[in-house]
Amino acid sequence: MTVGPDDRPLLFNLAGLLAEAPGAFRDLRFEGVTIDLGEDLVQAKPIAGSAHVARTNRGLFVTGHVGTALADTCGRCLVPVRVPLELELHEEFLPSLDIGTGQPLDRSSEPDVPRLSDHHEMDLETLVREAIQLAAPIVPLCRPDCEGLCPLCGADRNLGPHAHPDVPIDPRLDVLREFHADAEA
Repeated sequence: MTVGPDDRPLLFNLAGLLAEAPGAFRDLRFEGVTIDLGEDLVQAKPIAGSAHVARTNRGLFVTGHVGTALADTCGRCLVPVRVPLELELHEEFLPSLDIGTGQPLDRSSEPDVPRLSDHHEMDLETLVREAIQLAAPIVPLCRPDCEGLCPLCGADRNLGPHAHPDVPIDPRLDVLREFHADAEA
């Protein structure tokens, strides 16, 4: 099953799979997906991925792969960066209704386990959003050896060395010029 950008991209009806015996599975694909990631994250590339959904004796077990990229700013030199993300998904979904009788199932014993909708639909949007939010770097870098900005003038130190005139030092600190931490006493 493939889903494109015109559909509700991360919602899958799996009533047929729930009616099958444990061990049955479906392979799902999605691409061109844009979702709200919250205030601080911006997608630079639509989400694409796949999910393998297996019927268990309790519900459905999902394993999958998601790829996207985030638009951000380097935490050292402040240039725009694109942060590629390749994520793995692993989650169990339980039904909300008994597939045979249509009666609601007790959710109180496992309130934190994701549930299928009353129409036996699995919505992967929350799972994908949370995976992206957890994988997003706290301080993204344009490259691992980014030298950042000069603390005196703000110049990008990645562009090459630059010099500053000697700034007069407070005379009380002048003695520290002669101090060398590795010198023997």
